[in-house]
Amino acid sequence: MLGDITKVRNIGISAHIDSGKTTLTERILYYTGRIHAIHEVRGKDEVGATMDSMELERERGITIASAATHCRWGDHHINIIDTPGHVDFTIEVERALRVLDGAVLVLCGVAGVQSQSMTVDRQMKRYKVPRCAFINKLDRSGADPAKVTQGLCEKLGHNAIMMQLPIGLEADFQGVVDLIRMKAIYFEGEKGDDIVEKAIPENMQDAAEIARETMLDAVSMFSDELMEAILEENVNEEMIHEAVRAGTLSMNLTPVFLGSAYKNKGVQPLLDAVLRYLPCPLDIKNTGVDLSNDEAEIEILSDPELPLVALAFKLEDTRYGQLTYLRIYQGTITKGDNIFNSRSKKKVKVGRLIRMHSDDMEDIKSASTGDIVALFGIDCASGDTFTDGKLEVAMSSMHVPDPVISLSIKPIDQKASDNMGKALGRFVREDPTFHAGVDPESNETVISGMGELHLDVYVERMKREYGCEVETGAPQVAFRESITKRIDFTYTHKKQTGGSGQFGRVAGYTEPIPEGDEGDPDFQFINKIRGGSIPTEYIPAVEKGFRSSLAKGRLIGFPVLGIRIVLNDGQSHSVDSSEMAFQAAARGAFRDFYAKARPQILEPIMKLEVEGPGEFQGAILKTIMQRRGQVIGSTEEDGFTRVEAEVPLSEMFGYATDLRSMTQGKAEFTMEFAKYAPVPAEVQKELKEKYKSKIPDDDE
Repeated sequence: MLGDITKVRNIGISAHIDSGKTTLTERILYYTGRIHAIHEVRGKDEVGATMDSMELERERGITIASAATHCRWGDHHINIIDTPGHVDFTIEVERALRVLDGAVLVLCGVAGVQSQSMTVDRQMKRYKVPRCAFINKLDRSGADPAKVTQGLCEKLGHNAIMMQLPIGLEADFQGVVDLIRMKAIYFEGEKGDDIVEKAIPENMQDAAEIARETMLDAVSMFSDELMEAILEENVNEEMIHEAVRAGTLSMNLTPVFLGSAYKNKGVQPLLDAVLRYLPCPLDIKNTGVDLSNDEAEIEILSDPELPLVALAFKLEDTRYGQLTYLRIYQGTITKGDNIFNSRSKKKVKVGRLIRMHSDDMEDIKSASTGDIVALFGIDCASGDTFTDGKLEVAMSSMHVPDPVISLSIKPIDQKASDNMGKALGRFVREDPTFHAGVDPESNETVISGMGELHLDVYVERMKREYGCEVETGAPQVAFRESITKRIDFTYTHKKQTGGSGQFGRVAGYTEPIPEGDEGDPDFQFINKIRGGSIPTEYIPAVEKGFRSSLAKGRLIGFPVLGIRIVLNDGQSHSVDSSEMAFQAAARGAFRDFYAKARPQILEPIMKLEVEGPGEFQGAILKTIMQRRGQVIGSTEEDGFTRVEAEVPLSEMFGYATDLRSMTQGKAEFTMEFAKYAPVPAEVQKELKEKYKSKIPDDDE
C-alpha cells in the first residue's frame, strides 16, 4: 500500500522521437536509486536502456511499447510511463495519457517544437493532462532554450515560463540558475550525483534578475497573495511554488526546466518540480458512466475506502500469460479478491498482483487509489473497467485512431501459417490500432496499422517471437466491372440426355444503370414477360442465374455492378423446363452478351482529407497530383491548411510515408470510400493482361 495519496505522482514522459525521453527516464531511475548503473539507448555495452526491454527496441534505438516503472524521490512515490515518440505508435501514448495525472513534455534544445511534440500536446489537451516542460540536450551544438520556450508559446499556444537559466551552453553547459531561490546549481561527480549550490556567476546576475521579474509577473496571475507580496517586496519561495502549482494544474501555465539528461545535468531539479507542481490523484477529477442508471455521468472519487473502480489500459502477452495493466481510480485491490469486468459481466479472481519495473515484476499484496499495477491471467480487452461488484460503472475509454495503411501477408509454409494465426490474435488484442483479417474477395490476409514502421515492427516481431516468416505485398484493390452499352440478347439452353432433358429460352436486353437512378445502383432485374411465355414460377430462377453470373466478371474476375437486365420474352417446355434449366439459360445469356456490352473496369475512389501547416500546402497538393488525385477544395485557418480530394485507392499505398517526408511529419490525413469510377484505358489494358496470364485458357 502506498499510504498518503497526496504523495503519489503518476507521470508520463512524452516527446517527439529522439528527444531523449528514454535517456531521461534512465537518469530518473538512477538518481532515485531504482537502478545502480546507467545504460544508454544505443550504448556500446549492448545492454540498452532499462525501459527499452524489447530486443527490437534496443536494436533500433527507439521505443515501441510504452513501459511502466516506479520509484521514490524523497517521501513521494512516482509511477512513470515512458512512451514512444514515433507517430506510428500513437496508441501507446494515447493509452498512457488516458491514465496519467501529469506529464513531462521533453523538447530537444536544438530542434525545439517538432511535429510529434504537436501530436503529444494535442493528446495531453484531449485528456486534460497538466504538464511541465524539460528542454533537453543543452550540451548539443546550436542549443537555444529561449528559442524553444518561444516555440512552446507560438506553436503550441502554451503560457511557457522558464524557471531556470542555463549556465553556459553547448560544450560549456555546466548547470542551471534556479530563478526562485536565485542560486546557481552545478551537477558534479562522474554521474552528476553531487549537487553543488553556489552564488550566481557575476556575468549572469543582471540576466537572472530580469528573468526572475518575467517569471514572477507570469506566475503572480495565479495567486493574489503573491501579487500583493510582489508589490510589498515580501516574496517567499513557498508563495511562488503555490502559484506555479495553481497555474500548472489549471493548464494555464507550463513551467520550463533545463538540462542535458545524457550529460547528467538538470534531472534532480526536474524531479523536485514533478513533486511540487504536477498533480496527485486527488487533484484530478475523474468521471465514469453509471451502467445501472442509463449511462449517467458520475464522478469517481480518489478514496481508497470506496468501492473499487479500475481501468485496464494496456495488455501484454508474456511467457507467463496475459499481463493486464490497471490504473486504480477508486477503492483498493487485494490479492485473492474477486473483481468484475463491467463490459463482459464476468467475475475473475486476483491471483497475482504485481508492480512493474520495465519487464521486471515485484509481487505485492494490495494496491489502492492512484496506483498503477498489473494482474496476471485475466481475460479482458484494452479499455475494460473492473469493479468489486458494488458498482456498475465504466470509465470512458481512450480515443483510438483508425488505421491508415494495409499490407497483405502470406506465410511461407504450414508451420508459419499456424504461428501466424497465434501472433495476429495476440497483436490485435494488445494493440487497438492494429487490425488483421481475411479479404473475402482476394482471400489474402490483410494487416492494417498506423504506418509502415508500425506494420514493419509487427512483421519483424512475428519472425522473432513466433518463428513465423511471412511474405508481404500491397493488398489487392477491390476493383469492380460494369457495362457501358445497351445490348439485346436471346439465348436457348437445350440439353438432351436420355429421359427428360433441359430446356429454357430467355430474351430481353441489358443496359448500364443511369447515374442518379433511384433504384438499386448495383443490379436491377425487371420482368416484362407478357402472355406467360416463361411461367411465373421460373422467373426467380432466371434472376438467380443472372445474379450468380455477376459475382465474377469476365474481364478481370471481379464482381459486376451498375447493370440492369430486362426480361421480355422466352420459351418453356412442358416436360424439359425446370428451375435449373432457366438458371443455366440466364448464365449462358450473360456469357453471350457481356463482351458485346463494352465492359469496363471500375476502381474504388477514396475521399481524402489532408491537414497540415499552411507552409506545406504546395507539398500536400503535389502528393495528391502524383497519385491521379483530383482536388475538390482547400481551406486555410490559423496557419493550417486542409485539402479535400478524391484519389484512387490503388495509388494510396505508401502515402503515409510520402506525406510525412514531404511535410516533415507535420501533416495528417484521413481517408474513406467515396465511389467507383472507370480506370484509365492504359490501366485497364494492364489489368486485363495480368488477369489473362493468371487463368488457364479453359476457364474462359
